[in-house]
Amino acid sequence: MSNDIAIQVKHLSKCYQIYETPRDRLKQFVLPRAERLLGITPRKHYREFWALKDISFEIKKGATVGIVGRNGSGKSTLLQIICGTLNPTIGSITTNGRVAALLELGSGFNPEFTGRENIYMNASVLGLAEDEINTRFDEIVSFADIGDFIDQPVKAYSSGMVVRLAFAVAINVAPEILIIDEALAVGDAAFQRKCMRKISDLSDAGVTLLFVSHDMETVKKICSEALYLARGVAIEFGAAKQVCISYERDLFGASRNAETTQTAKLPASSEQSQAVLDQDLLKTNEKTYGDGRAQISDISITSQHQQQTNILTPNTSYVFSYTVTFFAAVTTPVFGMMITNREGVCIFGTNTQPHPVSKRSFLEGDKLRIEFHLTNHLGPGIFYLTCGVHTAANSDGLVYLQRRMDALIFKATQNDDFNMGGMVNLNPRIEVTEEAP
Repeated sequence: MSNDIAIQVKHLSKCYQIYETPRDRLKQFVLPRAERLLGITPRKHYREFWALKDISFEIKKGATVGIVGRNGSGKSTLLQIICGTLNPTIGSITTNGRVAALLELGSGFNPEFTGRENIYMNASVLGLAEDEINTRFDEIVSFADIGDFIDQPVKAYSSGMVVRLAFAVAINVAPEILIIDEALAVGDAAFQRKCMRKISDLSDAGVTLLFVSHDMETVKKICSEALYLARGVAIEFGAAKQVCISYERDLFGASRNAETTQTAKLPASSEQSQAVLDQDLLKTNEKTYGDGRAQISDISITSQHQQQTNILTPNTSYVFSYTVTFFAAVTTPVFGMMITNREGVCIFGTNTQPHPVSKRSFLEGDKLRIEFHLTNHLGPGIFYLTCGVHTAANSDGLVYLQRRMDALIFKATQNDDFNMGGMVNLNPRIEVTEEAP
């Protein structure tokens, strides 16, 4: 295998023996031996199920590869064989580099051990010495963000806490290959966004990423390649966008379940006279930076009735706003906002560059309230709000006084009037004309 290949799979097949009854399992253990002694051709007391059939592909170092397919197509089996937790029936797997994996929920953890003990055990299995684990322990705990539960038995954790801890360990053992099964779907919106940021950072650092996802938009945006499995057979391996198109075509365009399951639907006649705050969206994992000359606070989304909300209905006006306090004299500041999706792709952004406020100077102690009045034309889904204040006061380009990334999480809903997919609601008007035969 060449040095630039991270994973090589050759003619891989996996067969399971399916027994109808426990008695058949006992027969298979005893009778074939007796039949061979008697010179009789042994009979099989089971039926074969081939979870994978003759799979071959290569993944280059630094590539990000998605695995797509219906439930039961062999995706998880393939990942387990690559990780070494399952043995293939036929074929071979070769990996080049340290492998870290986040497979089924809680795999690799002892439920009787505390989170702290499981960190040391899991990281040791992945090849870290104790002094290396000591060095990275605080970073693991910080990313997992499970508080005092770190010293409680894992059996007392919620599913989300288990995923947080498992992902934190996997990304902090300096993996060269990171393998993720659909486990991240368990986390809340804030944690999913945090993980996507980290996955992007790892990809930029040259880590090879291999993961299963039912979200085709995620695969298209962050993957360079994808593998499409169906009933254990590799249907297609190649450019992620083309593979996803093939998969979606086979599903007759019904592949957007992952996005819509997170989306609340409201009746078409619903008026949001009483704004809604979804408590599950209030916790964020924002990232803040800047030179300290200004501070952004009181970020909010309010309805037409001046009520704070994070549930946006279609074709309805909202105010996205924040307060800026200056701690030093600033010339010609620009105030901006950006809406991104879970993968960090900018859906919409704007700023005050052409507005008179950005042609003024401000002194220490000055305070402003910035409001962006928008009509919601987003498609259904979860979105993230970033706010920032910058200047272009030197030749190096933009200088952020402060930027708050993913400061708010909100959900855009859809009406029952029509079905749609994607990130933007273009308010279609559908006409059907019956033609004479």
